[in-house]
Amino acid sequence: METGYPADDSVQPLSGGQRLTPLLVHLLKGILYRDTHTQLWQLLYDLEAPLRDQLAILGLELYLDEEEGFAFLQQRVANEDEPEIPRLVARRSLSYPVSLLCVLLRKRLAEADHQGGDLKLVVSRSEIHNDMKVFFAELNNEARLADQLDSHIEKVVKLGFLKRMKEADHFEVRRILKALVDGDWLADLDEKLVLYLEHGQSLA
Repeated sequence: METGYPADDSVQPLSGGQRLTPLLVHLLKGILYRDTHTQLWQLLYDLEAPLRDQLAILGLELYLDEEEGFAFLQQRVANEDEPEIPRLVARRSLSYPVSLLCVLLRKRLAEADHQGGDLKLVVSRSEIHNDMKVFFAELNNEARLADQLDSHIEKVVKLGFLKRMKEADHFEVRRILKALVDGDWLADLDEKLVLYLEHGQSLA
């Protein structure tokens, strides 16, 4: 009897291009994490060379940190003798509170690494609040300030720099922040935090 479906022995495995599609789509949408996207991460290992070739056509580059376990796309900068490449990866302009929170979380990562602790850094909502409060002008309404800080935390979660834990009001600090705030920037961190503090007080 004919069913219209191919026999089992005629089913062909997915080609390299077909396997590349879900990986490429995911990276175009956001960050790839080894501990969260295990199957795609394996594909990345298997197809890194053809992936980079495909990205080059689009004017993109793969930023891969195997040690920390994350990957994302960045725009390739055109050489002087090349035409300007249309931007495919949008730049995100972070607000003062969101950029401040990213810096404070990066500082916690640096401190944890220096102490040689667990690679997974977990912080509570209250710890984040306490870190941020000093950079904001005093408000008579503590509840309102807490709501504002929660809103900033939510934005950082959506950016992929914080990950909610099963334990209520606890977050894992994602190590991709090490790529966002590099070592050179971190070297002058205390001075930069003073500037953040002055800016926050100027908003009063």
